[in-house]
Amino acid sequence: MSIERVNYDRILELVVSATKAIPAQRDLVELLDDAHSAQQRGYFLPDEDERMRDRYRQYLRLRAVLLSCIAELEPYCNDEEDWDACLRAFAVAFTAACVLMRAAEFLVDLAGDRFLVWKKLDEAELRYGIEGGSFSRLYKNLTSPRRMWRFYEATLFWELHSDEVMELRAEGGRMRELIEVLDSELPFVGRSKAAYLKRQFQYRVFSFRRRQHTSYRKVMFQMFRMSGKVIAEVKQPILAIQKSGKRVTPRVLAKAWAILQPGDVIVTRHDEAMSNLFLPGFWPHAAFYIGSKEQREKLGILDEVPEGVNVVEAKKDGVHFRALTETLAVDAFTILRSKLSQEKVAAAVRCAISHTGKRYDFVFDFRESDRLACTEVVYRSYQAGAGVAFELEERAGRLCLSAEALMNQGLKLGVFEPVAIYGVDGIKVHEGTEAKRRLAHSYRADW
Repeated sequence: MSIERVNYDRILELVVSATKAIPAQRDLVELLDDAHSAQQRGYFLPDEDERMRDRYRQYLRLRAVLLSCIAELEPYCNDEEDWDACLRAFAVAFTAACVLMRAAEFLVDLAGDRFLVWKKLDEAELRYGIEGGSFSRLYKNLTSPRRMWRFYEATLFWELHSDEVMELRAEGGRMRELIEVLDSELPFVGRSKAAYLKRQFQYRVFSFRRRQHTSYRKVMFQMFRMSGKVIAEVKQPILAIQKSGKRVTPRVLAKAWAILQPGDVIVTRHDEAMSNLFLPGFWPHAAFYIGSKEQREKLGILDEVPEGVNVVEAKKDGVHFRALTETLAVDAFTILRSKLSQEKVAAAVRCAISHTGKRYDFVFDFRESDRLACTEVVYRSYQAGAGVAFELEERAGRLCLSAEALMNQGLKLGVFEPVAIYGVDGIKVHEGTEAKRRLAHSYRADW
C-alpha cells in the first residue's frame, strides 16, 4: 500500500503548519503571569480568563488536527515492502506526537499545582464546543503509565533510526521544515524521557532493544500504531462525518451553481467537522467564489487559474483553488453578494487569486499575511482589492475576524447582501428577502 494514496504531501503540510502554530513555553510568559496573578487573587479577571480559554481552545484545535494526521498515516506503517515510506510516515507522526506531548505537559505543569487554573480549564465553554471536565480527562491520559510508555517506545525507535530520519532533511521543502521542527523538539524529548525512564520500565527498555535485533520493523509498526493514542480525544467528530453524508445534495448544488457570481462570499457550516471544531458561532467558515472561466473573462479577469476550480478557500491544508463541489460538501450555507461596482469586484477576485499557495493560519492573527485563515482571504481580498474598511476584532491579544463578524460588518456597511441560504429550518434553498430573514435568525446578527 503506497503512502501516496493518503496524499502524503497534504499530511506533511498539515503537520508542519500545525506544529509551528503551537507556541513554545517562551511564548507563553503572559499566560504564566496570568495564572500566577489569578492564583494570588483567587479568581481570573475577564481579560485573563479570555486569554487562558483562547489558548486552550487553540491547543485543542491543533491537537485534533495533529491526531487526525497521525490516524491517517497509521495504516501505512504496516507495509513491510516499502521501508522508505514507513520511515517517512514515522518521521511525520513522531514529530506531531512530540509537539503534542510537549504542549500537553506545559498545560499540566501550568495547572498541576494551581487548582484555580485547573478549574478554569475544566469549565465548559459553549462558544467553542468545549465540554466540561476536558482538562481532567487530558491530564489523566497524559499521566497514564500505559499511554506514556507507548510514546516512549516511539522515542526508542527514534534513537535507533535517528540518522535515517535526519537524512530526510536533504530533500528540502516541507520535509526539511518538518525535520527542523523535530530537531527543535528533541531537547524536550530527551529531558522528558530521561525523567520518565528513571522512574520505571527499565526492563521494558531492555526488552525493546533486544527485540530490535530480531524484527525491528515489526516492532516499529506496533509502536507507531500506539504513538497516535498518547492522549485521549476531547472531541473528535471526524469519524462520524465520514460515515454520514452531507445535507447539500446534487440538486441543491445545482441550484447554488445557478445563483453564484464572481466575488460572492460563501459562508458554510458542517454540523460536526474539523472545520468548525472549537470555533465560535453557527457559521464558522467562509470561502471566496471566483467564478467560472467564462464569468471571469466577462469581468476582464485573465489570471491563470487551473481548470475545474472556481473557489479560493483557506482550509487546514492551506489556501488553494478548489472546486465548488468540495466547498459545498457541507450541511448549510449562505451566499453573500457584493454591492460594489464590477470594477471593484474584479479587483477583489484578482486579489483572492493572488493569495493561493499560502499556508493556513492556525493562530488566527490577521496582522501577518504569509498565512491566512478562511475569513482572512475574504478580508484581505475586499479590503486591499476593493477598499472595504473592515475592522479587526481583538481576541486574546490577536486581531482577527470570525465568519459571523465578517457577515455583520459586511451587511452593516452595505457591502454585502444575502442572496441565498440553505440548511436553516428546512431543506430548501431560499433566496431574496426570505434568505435575509432566515440568515438574521440563524445567528447573533446585529445588522
